[in-house]
Amino acid sequence: MSDMQKTLKEEVSLSGKGLHTGKEVTLTIKPAKENTGFVFVRTDLEGHPHVEADVNHVTTTDRGTTLEKLGVRIHTCEHVLAALVGCDIDNAVLEMNSAEPPIMDGSSKFFVEAIENAGIEEQGTAREYLVIKEVISYVDSATGSEITMIPSDNYEVTTMVDFGTKVLGTQNATLKDISDFKEEIASSRTFSFLHELEMLLDAGLIKGGDISNAIVYVDKELTSDTAEKLKKAFNKDDIAIRPNGILDNLTLNHPNEAARHKLLDVIGDLALVGVKLKGKVIANKPGHFVNTQFAKKLNRQWKLQRKKNVPDFDIHKPPVFDINGIMKLMPHRYPFLLIDKVLELSDTHVVGLKNVTFNEHFFVGHFPKEPVMPGVLQVEALAQTGGILVLASVPDPENYSTYFIKIDKVKFKKKVIPGDTIIFKIDLISPIRRGIVHMQGFGYVGDSIVVEAELMAQVAKNTPT
Repeated sequence: MSDMQKTLKEEVSLSGKGLHTGKEVTLTIKPAKENTGFVFVRTDLEGHPHVEADVNHVTTTDRGTTLEKLGVRIHTCEHVLAALVGCDIDNAVLEMNSAEPPIMDGSSKFFVEAIENAGIEEQGTAREYLVIKEVISYVDSATGSEITMIPSDNYEVTTMVDFGTKVLGTQNATLKDISDFKEEIASSRTFSFLHELEMLLDAGLIKGGDISNAIVYVDKELTSDTAEKLKKAFNKDDIAIRPNGILDNLTLNHPNEAARHKLLDVIGDLALVGVKLKGKVIANKPGHFVNTQFAKKLNRQWKLQRKKNVPDFDIHKPPVFDINGIMKLMPHRYPFLLIDKVLELSDTHVVGLKNVTFNEHFFVGHFPKEPVMPGVLQVEALAQTGGILVLASVPDPENYSTYFIKIDKVKFKKKVIPGDTIIFKIDLISPIRRGIVHMQGFGYVGDSIVVEAELMAQVAKNTPT
């Protein structure tokens, strides 16, 4: 998959009824600018108010996920959001002339088809990810539901459900890669048990329901009173039970369609985190409440990550330069060579790494009983990293050196001690002109910034000896 953001090439519309409101609605999905995310627009209300697909707008999760902002509601948003994520879309505006998207057949299938018909185009801004680096969990003790996310190179989801009934017992479903959403998950329809269906009808819900857009598992006796109620609700002349325990004559798309639809709901609800996810979700007995509570936890993690502004570096990938390559570029040598390898290098940025060991020469005299890497050497390491950025751009780096001419806005935020691995990231603030380099540098240990500084240096040719 591309790491650039994506949107639709053109707008596309679908019409139908809302599952719970029963109102006719037209949903128009439109292209959106970079970093827009998913935004619902109520065109039937004055001023066309916007409701962002943000988990912090979730108000209720009874039989679906409801968003509300300043009194404006969006009901049952999860199926269309799952389709957008499944189609690898980052930005879209969803205009509706009612409070609830059309239920269609109770799955994401028709939304996916509409998005593909509209076309998908790549945008000019790189994606951001919430990369899961350690296990994150949420447990609902009242229901026994639990969602866990563990590190993975892909966005994967596994759902495990146990409904405790003879007609529908334990089921599992797995999506190994989000690119398989269309084929594996999109056509899985929403479902209900007969005893729940009666309660929903009595409560005035599922006004847009139909045997064709909701699987009904018969977990109790179908009495004549219940049958009459269902015939009236679904405008049917007769109601029957299939041998597989499903109401009327609907054919399952998958033997484990219920578990797959629960997986679909997980993807739709986690779209509310507001960022692409990279990790494996394991959901045991998921539901909209536990899904959205977990999404809130991920959203807080994402906001903390953005606040710290910590990039995601892969320290195990082959380096651009190892220590031997660095020594070919730079004149520094032990004990003053403070960079061990270069992880990334472009025309405008460089990422270097230093493993801080107990044997560093400066620990001998700098707080020997409580070793701390001197701040001035952290700044020097930033400068050396910046020097690599400059010297790698000239054909004969051995004939040049970089010299400090200004250091500004230096901050030390956390001690660097033996055992730490510091990652230094340097970005050009402005293009190199007349040998003057203006750079912004950060040093990271784990998820924390330990040092930052604005540096200016001059590139000069070495004097012949």
